[in-house]
Amino acid sequence: MRLLLVEDDPQLAEQLSVNLHSAGYIVDVSRTASDADYKMNEIRYDIAILDLGLPDRNGIEVLTGWRGIHNHTPVLVLTARSEWEEKVSAFRAGADDYLCKPFHRGELEARLEALLRRSQPHRCPQLEVGGVRLEPEMQQAVIVSTGESLTLTSTEYRLLQHFMRSSGRIISRQQLLDHLYQFDHEPESNIVESYIRRLRLKLGKGAIVNKRFQGYIFRGVE
Repeated sequence: MRLLLVEDDPQLAEQLSVNLHSAGYIVDVSRTASDADYKMNEIRYDIAILDLGLPDRNGIEVLTGWRGIHNHTPVLVLTARSEWEEKVSAFRAGADDYLCKPFHRGELEARLEALLRRSQPHRCPQLEVGGVRLEPEMQQAVIVSTGESLTLTSTEYRLLQHFMRSSGRIISRQQLLDHLYQFDHEPESNIVESYIRRLRLKLGKGAIVNKRFQGYIFRGVE
């Protein structure tokens, strides 16, 4: 899941990024409204966390702008403003949830999970496609026909999950990079090919097929 965190406090933004990354999110951070608008236009996010007290523009205006261009990304407002008037303004502007600072990490993550369930009702705890089943709690893959469990790294798991959710469709190398890495991260030039090679060793050579000059497609296991 790719998440946009809009927070101008550097210390809080860093701590949230670490926590959310450990919870399985790819996190891009914006500390200004203008940068948040730019990233939201450039990348498809699964969810966003938005502070209201931004240095260049009020978060309510940012949210109004997103909804005005029909961007329906779920947004959780995270702010120190606890007055009921602020909450009403945020919900009327298009917020999906509202959490006041200070907050507990567990509550934030639970609220994000709830928003994702509501926004993507087709998601299920276990994803099964092409003879492979993903088990998110264990972060592993299971070959359905044999019951064999495959141990995956965090990056391998996210990559395979993306392939399975896009089964039958060609995914470009750049789309894979956008899904796996933060906006300002500069991965090694052959990182996608390296991880696909590792998945093929575990799943079988034909599980992920290369479409020349186009990208990759998930075929599953035999």
